[in-house]
Amino acid sequence: MLLLLFTAALFFLHWWVGAAALLAVGALVYYVLTAEQAFYAQLNDYIMTLTHRVKKAGAEVVQELPIGMLVYNEDKIIEWHNPYIGKVFEQESIVGQSLHHVHPSLKLGKDTEQRMDISMGESYYRCLIRPDDRLIYMYNITEQTTLARRYEEEQIALGILMLDNLDEVAQGMDDQTRSLLLAKVIGAITEWANQNHIYIRRSASDRFFVLMHTKTLREIEQSKFDILDEVRDLTGDLKLPLTLSIGIATGTEQLTELGSLAQSSLDVALGRGGDQAAVRADQRLSFYGGRSNAVEKRTRVRARVISHALRDLMKESDKVIIMGHRYPDMDSMGAAVGVLKMAQVCGKEGYIVLEDDNPSIHRMLQELEQHESIQKWIITPEQALSITNQRSLAIVVDTHKSSMVAEPKILQHTGRIVVIDHHRRGEEFIDDAILIYIEPYASSTCELVTELLQYLQDRLPMETIEATSLLAGIVVDTKSFSLRTGARTFEAASFLRRNGADSALVQQMLKEDLEEFIQKSEIIKHAEIWHSCIAICAADEEHKYSQLLIAKVADTLLNMTEISASFVIAERPDGLIGISARSLGKVNVQVIMEQLGGGGHLTNAAAQLEGTIDEAQSELKRLLQEIDLREGLSE
Repeated sequence: MLLLLFTAALFFLHWWVGAAALLAVGALVYYVLTAEQAFYAQLNDYIMTLTHRVKKAGAEVVQELPIGMLVYNEDKIIEWHNPYIGKVFEQESIVGQSLHHVHPSLKLGKDTEQRMDISMGESYYRCLIRPDDRLIYMYNITEQTTLARRYEEEQIALGILMLDNLDEVAQGMDDQTRSLLLAKVIGAITEWANQNHIYIRRSASDRFFVLMHTKTLREIEQSKFDILDEVRDLTGDLKLPLTLSIGIATGTEQLTELGSLAQSSLDVALGRGGDQAAVRADQRLSFYGGRSNAVEKRTRVRARVISHALRDLMKESDKVIIMGHRYPDMDSMGAAVGVLKMAQVCGKEGYIVLEDDNPSIHRMLQELEQHESIQKWIITPEQALSITNQRSLAIVVDTHKSSMVAEPKILQHTGRIVVIDHHRRGEEFIDDAILIYIEPYASSTCELVTELLQYLQDRLPMETIEATSLLAGIVVDTKSFSLRTGARTFEAASFLRRNGADSALVQQMLKEDLEEFIQKSEIIKHAEIWHSCIAICAADEEHKYSQLLIAKVADTLLNMTEISASFVIAERPDGLIGISARSLGKVNVQVIMEQLGGGGHLTNAAAQLEGTIDEAQSELKRLLQEIDLREGLSE
């Protein structure tokens, strides 16, 4: 418009100049219009070409991308996939097949995006599933998986191997015989280590340091640590076969922590009686072996040392709080009476924490009530909590699990805890105890307490009821000196008898009435024989029975012909399902009960479960089914 106005002005000045300007403006307009049309034509061609190239590149990417893409419909039927999927499943096309048929792991149970790893031969793939789009992406993670597995397999596993009872076995041997025995055992251990690619170094006469990869550890676990059986069988001709205990730890990169965990695992294996391996991997603690009973120690040095240490602790404390396990039996109560005697000899106030009376100790409590020197020191858990402080000494007898003591809160109110027990050590343990005396070889806790009393002071005066209570605990746990009885058991009983223990009173405490005998018969009639050597008895769900009665039924069944183990299941008055297990030694009932949350000994164990009797029986049979009976149920 400006050019036209300018041209018009030129017409008024000189018409020929205006005419020339008009021609120039026309030529310019024509050029601009032509150039614009040419530009848009070129732009359109470029865009069309670019779109084609992008579509072509996209198609080539989908076809050639090293990531699988798979589309399925609402019926989980594959509708489309790129060629990479065909390479993965080694088929040209899997269209029309169901996801489950293509790979059983492809089960889509969620409406949200999820990831899962699948294996195809020696390759591994990660699947990203997007249910909203009905689309699955799949990419190869074989290299990462291989590296992760290799890293895990090459982690360090550190262990300590110990000859349990070398001193007891070699006692009385001359130097030559002892050297030959050691050479034979060490040769077997060294050969086992070489075969399994284990680095082993002897650090003491009865101790070895072992180092291996986690992959090797898994292989040894699969063999159930056959070196345990090999060494035991190798020295089987001896009166006391030599046994091994092994503690191994893995799962942490800190070597100092790994060493501490390995030592802790060894302590657990020894606390369970030896002749076994304890493997700690992260938070898991597994046990292998444990086929033989703990070997009785011939020397009493440790008993004397523990007795003197306990005496010093009592004298440094203001009060002594004595606790057994919940629902105490005669062993727990008798041991508590013995420890109370120790506290009184040391001039300290001792208190026995007792929740309530129960059939297991009813007759014993009736006898104790007649003696004020004991009865007035029996208090309730509430009373114990009110008098406990940091200067109090808490002594736990006949258990080493904090969850099983009469009042667990007491352990938190004092920093001075002593544990005296004869049960095989379990995974749960009172870790902050300052003095631990656990001897699985002992027949009962009363036996251990009796030995401690002998070293407390010379010419220890004991009342008849005190000695009788200790003897009653030994009689009950040994089934009248028929099970788990060693020379030291009879020596302890002899000491108690010399100090006034009344065996007639013990029998009076152990008597059962006619009603109890009838109840036992009612339970026994439900017994069934499992694998021709195990008696399983599930009581009627309409009745409730005490733990003592359940245990007596298990003892009775064990006396039957060809029965090597017995399990009795019944509901207790507290609503829990109680299981008592007994064995003649062929079957390791402790391992079975531990898997049900209980514990005990190789021949005597128990557990308490929630639920119903049928559920407990089904779970017990499932565990028995998993264990090879031909190997003695000891693995």
